[in-house]
Amino acid sequence: MNAADFQANTQYGMHGFTVADAPVDARRAFIRKTYTHLAAAVYAFAGISYLFHSIGLGETMLGMMGQSRWSWMIILFGFIAVSWVAERWAQSDTSIGMQYAGLFLYVIAESVIFAPLLTLAASETFTFESLGTFNIIAAAGWTTLGMFGLMTAVAFLTKADFSFLGSLLRIVMFGALGLIVVSMFTGFSLGVWFCWLMVAAACGYILFHTSNVIHHYRTDQYVAASLTLFASVALLFWYVIQIFMSNRD
Repeated sequence: MNAADFQANTQYGMHGFTVADAPVDARRAFIRKTYTHLAAAVYAFAGISYLFHSIGLGETMLGMMGQSRWSWMIILFGFIAVSWVAERWAQSDTSIGMQYAGLFLYVIAESVIFAPLLTLAASETFTFESLGTFNIIAAAGWTTLGMFGLMTAVAFLTKADFSFLGSLLRIVMFGALGLIVVSMFTGFSLGVWFCWLMVAAACGYILFHTSNVIHHYRTDQYVAASLTLFASVALLFWYVIQIFMSNRD
C-alpha cells in the first residue's frame, strides 16, 4: 500500500490500518506525535503536582489517611475508576476532543494520587556515593527517566513484539492490588521487595506499550498511546520514589 492509498483510506474514515501497515512517513508522524504528547503529559503532571503541593493537598490527604485506614482505599479505588473512564475517553473514535479530555483527566488523577507521596518525599534526600546528595523526588525522576529510556531503546532496537507480556502483566497487577488491599486490612507492610517487583512490572509495561506503539496502534491513536506510556512511567516513578525513601539519609 502506498502513501496515497493510505491517505485516501484514512480520509474517508477507515481506521483499520495499524502502524505496522502504514507508510514510513505515517509511522514516523505517529511516533513523533505519541512522544510529544507523552512529554506534554509529564510536564503537565509536574506543573499540576507543584500546584497541589503549594495549596497543601498532599498534607490534607495525609491527614485524612491518618484518621481512617479506609480513606486510602477509597482514594485508590476512586483512582482506578477515574483511570478506566480516562482510558475509554482517550480511545474514543468519535472525537479528538474526547481523546484529549481523557488524557487530561488521567494526568489530573495521577497528580491527585501522587500528592501525599510527593509531600512525604519533598524534604527527604538520598546520597549517591560518587554523585552527591539529591532530593529524593529529583533522584527518582532521573532514575525513572533513565529506566524508561533503556526500556524504550530495547523495544525500538530489537523491534520485538512484546504483546505476549500483556496477560502476564495483568495477572501481576491483579495480584499486587490484592496484596495492597490485604495490607490495608491487616496493617502488614509489603516491604521494599514489593516495590522492586512493581518496578519490574512497570518496566514490563513500558516494553509492552512501546511495542504496541511500534506494531499495533492505529496511526490516529497517538493520544491513547501516549496515555498508556504515561501510565507506565507514573507507575515506575511511584515505586522508585518509595525505594529511595526506604534508603533515605
